[in-house]
Parts: sequence; C-alpha cells; structure tokens
Amino acid sequence: MKTLTVTTKRLATHLRTAGPADGEPVVFLHGNLSTSRFWEETLAALPPGTRGLAPDFRGFGGTEPLPIDATRGLGDFADDLRALLEAPELDLGERPVHLVGWSAGATVAQRYAIDHPGTVASLVLLSPMSPYGFGGTRDQHGTPCWPDYAGSGAGTANPEFVRLLAARDRAAEGDFAPRQVMNGFYFRAPFRVEPEREEAYLDAILSSVVGDDHYPGDVQSSPNWPGIAPGTRGINNAISPKHCDLGGFAAAEPKPPVLWIRGDADTIVSDTSLFDPGYLGKLGAVPGWPGDEVYPPQPMVAQIRALLDAYREGGGGYREAVVADCGHSPHIERPEEFRRLLGEFLRQT
Repeated sequence: MKTLTVTTKRLATHLRTAGPADGEPVVFLHGNLSTSRFWEETLAALPPGTRGLAPDFRGFGGTEPLPIDATRGLGDFADDLRALLEAPELDLGERPVHLVGWSAGATVAQRYAIDHPGTVASLVLLSPMSPYGFGGTRDQHGTPCWPDYAGSGAGTANPEFVRLLAARDRAAEGDFAPRQVMNGFYFRAPFRVEPEREEAYLDAILSSVVGDDHYPGDVQSSPNWPGIAPGTRGINNAISPKHCDLGGFAAAEPKPPVLWIRGDADTIVSDTSLFDPGYLGKLGAVPGWPGDEVYPPQPMVAQIRALLDAYREGGGGYREAVVADCGHSPHIERPEEFRRLLGEFLRQT
C-alpha cells in the first residue's frame, strides 16, 4: 500500500492505493469525520487482481481543504471524485469502477452514479446514510417535518464535541470526547480496535477541518422545533435533506448491481438513531419535542430500503446483507465477513 497526492482540475487529493496497476479498480469512499485511513486494513487484504483506491474527501485527511458548498448536497464530493478518476496519473482510461462507500461516502457513491451514468460497474453501500439526508424527515419518501427542514444541518452537532474536535482532544474520558464518540458509536461496545489502530483512527478523525466551511458548517436558527435549520456551507448542511435528495437514484440508468451491507446494531444510521433529533426528542433528550404526529423519528433504514426497492422495480438489482452483533463499521468490526461479502459480490459482477 502507498499514499500519494494527485492534483486535479478541482483540487489536490490525497489517497491510499494498493494492488496491481492493471487490476480491477475498486474505489473506497469514507464517511463523515473519517478519512481513507479507515480503509487501510481493507486495502491490505484486497481480492487478487484488484486495485484499491481510497481518497480523502475535501476537508478531511490530507486532501486540500477547499470549502464545501452545501447547497449542492454532496455534489462537490462527487465532482472531486470524477476529477480524480479522470486524472492521467491513475491511468484508468474509460474503465468503469466499483464504488464502495461507507456512511456518507455511500451517498456520494449514489450521487456519482446518478451524475456519471455508465462509469460505475457496481455499488457497495456500507452502512449508508439515508438517501434523503440526515434528520428532519418523517416518512419513507423523505417528506420534511417542517418546510425549512428544521432539525437537520450543522446545528445538530453537539457544541462540546465540536469544541473538543477543534482542540484535537485525545482524552479517554468524557461523553463528547472524539475518542469516546468513536468507540461508542462508530463501533458497537464493547468492541475496541487494538491500541495502535485506535490512535490511528483518532488521528484521522482529528484531522477533520472544523469551521463554517467544513465541519459542521454554518448554523441557521428556526422558529420550528428544535430551533435550528440547515445553512449553506459545510458537511453537515450538505447531508441535510434540504440539500441532499437522492430519490432520483431509483431512475438512474444504467443500473449497476448494488450490495447493501449494514450492522444490526448500528446506532448512527437507524430508524432509532441516537443522532436523530426526532428520536432524541422522543426519548426526552431534546426538550420540547412536539410529538410523533409533528416530528417522528426519521425512518432511515426504511427510507434506504424503499429507494432500493424502487430501484429494483425499475430494473436494477440489489441484495441486503445484515451483519450480526455489529455497529456502524462492519469493515472494521467484522472484517472477515465484510471481505467475504465484498469478494463474492465483486466476483459476481
């Protein structure tokens, strides 16, 4: 495995690569508050004949931290990826690539497939975010709870967590310490990676650029519960349903095969997500919750399944694989099972 930086027409992108230069290209896309470092173990155990490419998104890891225009949803990331894959240094030519996206990276993969038809050989959606963004929607179709999409965007980030992230805090205690958030939510407790890997993953999280143009983004107030609405800059606003709506994926043509992998104990992407204001309000953790009729928990898993069912009805194919006793990171918590699922899928496509 090696690292390099490729300067494209859009920005300088840092990435990790492994495998033969003429191998089948598989591109691994990380999620929010992470980097390509979370793919290192996967890249080290690629199926034979596979070329792995794992870039860092803008604002994360070693990639140039250009501002994120949230009004484009995840369009900046999809366009950055296109520019990278067209770069002469990678020598991919016109070959379609397999995209493996984790969390928000899975949503980038779907956006890429919509924007660049015919360039994707297959899609692996690993613990994907809802196609209708994060927070603020009420049903399988992504209908907003409020017209201004209150309850989504940068204002949903915990201020103490943002402060500690900006301070590059490495503490082992405190509910909002980045290390505790990683171990408590990225993974299902009591799972812990080895100490050396934990420090590497924490390094990756702490490399995130903090501010209005990056994480979490600019905050807008709202007269609607819970009092905040999405802004126009930064990653958390980019994944607000106001700006992120991938319902069009069902009608994408052509339709590459899709493998959806998720952990059965994921508390980030869930119909009872511990990061969803609707569910937290129902639990009493956010005061003033107006009730299920006004602001129910976001049915994230149901939204993903409904979209993929529509994709299938339109002529596409997908398979859902649920990993037992696993949280938000099957590739780290259950690496052998993840690699088996990935290898079988790639061989079939």
